[in-house]
Amino acid sequence: MADLEAVLADVSYLMAMEKSKCTPAARASKKIVLPDPSVRSVMHKYLEKKNEVNFDKIFNQMLGYLLFKDFCETVAEDPIPQLRFYEEIKAYEKLECPEDRRKLAREIYDNYIMKELLAHSHEYSQEAVSHVHKYLMKNEVPVNLFEPYIEEIFNHLRGEPFKKFLERYTHNGVQNTDRQDTRNSAPIYTEVRASRCDVCVSKKKCSYVSSDKYTRFCQWKNLELNIQLTMSDFSVHRIIGRGGFGEVYGCRKADTGKMYAMKCLDKKRIKMKQGETLALNERIMLSLVSTGMDCPFIVCMTYAFHTADKLCFILDLMNGGDLHYHLSQHGVFNEPEMKFYAAEVILGLEHMHRRYIVYRDLKPANILLDEHGHVRISDLGLACDFSKKKPHASVGTHGYMAPEVLSKGTAYDSSADWFSFGCMLYKLLKGHSPFRQHKTKDKHEIDRMTLTMNVELPETFSRELRSLLEGLLQRDINNRLGCRGNGADELKEHPFFGGIDWQQVYLQKYTPPLIPPRGEVNAADAFDIGSFDEEDTKGIKLTDADQDLYKNFPLVISERWQAEVAETVFETINNEADKLENKKKAKQKQHFDADEKGSDCILHGYIRKLGGPFASTWQTRYAKLYPNRLELHPESATKPELVFLDQVEEVGADLQHVKGEQCIVVRTRDAKIVLTNADEISLKEWALSLRSAHKCSMEMLGNMARKAGKIYGTERDPVIPATQRSTNGN
Repeated sequence: MADLEAVLADVSYLMAMEKSKCTPAARASKKIVLPDPSVRSVMHKYLEKKNEVNFDKIFNQMLGYLLFKDFCETVAEDPIPQLRFYEEIKAYEKLECPEDRRKLAREIYDNYIMKELLAHSHEYSQEAVSHVHKYLMKNEVPVNLFEPYIEEIFNHLRGEPFKKFLERYTHNGVQNTDRQDTRNSAPIYTEVRASRCDVCVSKKKCSYVSSDKYTRFCQWKNLELNIQLTMSDFSVHRIIGRGGFGEVYGCRKADTGKMYAMKCLDKKRIKMKQGETLALNERIMLSLVSTGMDCPFIVCMTYAFHTADKLCFILDLMNGGDLHYHLSQHGVFNEPEMKFYAAEVILGLEHMHRRYIVYRDLKPANILLDEHGHVRISDLGLACDFSKKKPHASVGTHGYMAPEVLSKGTAYDSSADWFSFGCMLYKLLKGHSPFRQHKTKDKHEIDRMTLTMNVELPETFSRELRSLLEGLLQRDINNRLGCRGNGADELKEHPFFGGIDWQQVYLQKYTPPLIPPRGEVNAADAFDIGSFDEEDTKGIKLTDADQDLYKNFPLVISERWQAEVAETVFETINNEADKLENKKKAKQKQHFDADEKGSDCILHGYIRKLGGPFASTWQTRYAKLYPNRLELHPESATKPELVFLDQVEEVGADLQHVKGEQCIVVRTRDAKIVLTNADEISLKEWALSLRSAHKCSMEMLGNMARKAGKIYGTERDPVIPATQRSTNGN
């Protein structure tokens, strides 16, 4: 029976893997629903505060780039060839073969440079032209051939194209295209409003129209910032590994269909082993290596979340097994095979060390293969940041730990990883650590040999390999390869790696020596991996203080989430949202959602108000906040409910819990208005804007009272905001 269950678990897992490679629509079992377009008002205000409403911030986000590209290609009135020029340059830079680069370079030069020069329409500097011309005349095609053009292209895109992406405007009902080019000005929202046609301002014939593409960006960004993951967002499949605090499972993200590994740490087991610091440190280390420039040789994290009893990391899925597993199946590797794995691991370690992270647990069991045979370093549970303070703890796996790690109280940095790297390479070649002779399991003996023994390398090793291992296994850090001031470059330049093109290694262009068999799990049997005995943690109770340790644990790596969406359901969801929004407009259900850019409206969008009999139900309202009032528009009624700010006594300084929801409480002289929103970003923006508008309203009334006193010669006390009044009215 157990064998049957194991087979079924494998079949389910492999079927999920195959499904993840299908079309995007087939991948997802749960729909992504974008927020209403009115969320633009709130999100624009939020992003402005974060200084993220500018070309560089939006263009350098995957979804921002795709939407800006869509705007340039389908919406902009005038052609924007600069974007196509940029894409051609990026395509050129990715080419590996010089002959291919030479061919594309000529095409780019002819289509985007020479053609414009002949037509006297080339808008780029003479320096950029000369740079390209100089190399092409020598028939040279370096990767950075067109680099001077990139910044000049960006300078153009930052100007009028980006302004129009943020906000279009109409002249007599027709989109105006005769605006002066201000490409060197900063592309911010206020300047777009300020550049309205002077002739038409007085006649009110020139108006602003929200850009649909920027609105869509705000919708996606709002969705991203409000992600709150639970177990229900994943289909969890078979167990594929186990560690000290929990298990690793294969899983599929329900709304995109992308396959991941889910590492679940048991909170009770963490508490029992006093491993809270280690668990939180792993999340920090994973966020450091996963943010920014991606590394194809580290198992990176896309999400972190927690439940009542688990900490969950959502990681890159590596379904090709680990090097320890393949050593047992394949036997030891020869030098060329080992060189392939060594080169990719070097780049993984380099990525960590540049971020001041020492890995501390390098061994074959932690080097995972993907389905194509390329490797990634996994499990950053023992990794440590040494940017501010060097670690001195003796942690790692015996037989791989460096002498300085074993020496108690000795501080170290990335040096420890290069020693471990030498030990790992030796094992790939010989099947055991250089300090674990005769398969001894005595940890003290292994440590003693690490601290005292000079490793004797077999005569069968090549001279270059012997030199490499001797350099890595130096007990003296100052003499160790990788620790002499140039880090990973010292290994890259070693004769053993002579002839290696490191750019090709980074692009994963070398053929792996071992390609995991397709249609197999490439991991130990689910029942061999086993599970933890729940009796171990039966007496452990999790307190509120324990849970409070993990309040900041949830995390979404923005660029990785955007890449996931872009490669799966982005186009499908956009098409569906377009149809839905067009349908709403056709039925005129959005009569109150008029463009408010020309008015003094501070904020507008959907919100929920506590109302109905006995104030017991949540009612959806379209809210508009002005300097003197708040309008709450019901779906059906034509007249909004008006709340005049001079009648408001207090806007709650903090969000309050009402009927299980985080709420804004507004107290007037006659009533209490309770507002909420499932969108946390929107709710906080509404709270801030309401408090600010109320404060300004009170100050304005106070100023008016003082002026009236001076004009009429009467003494009047200024209006004091309710939040500043004492409880006895004084």
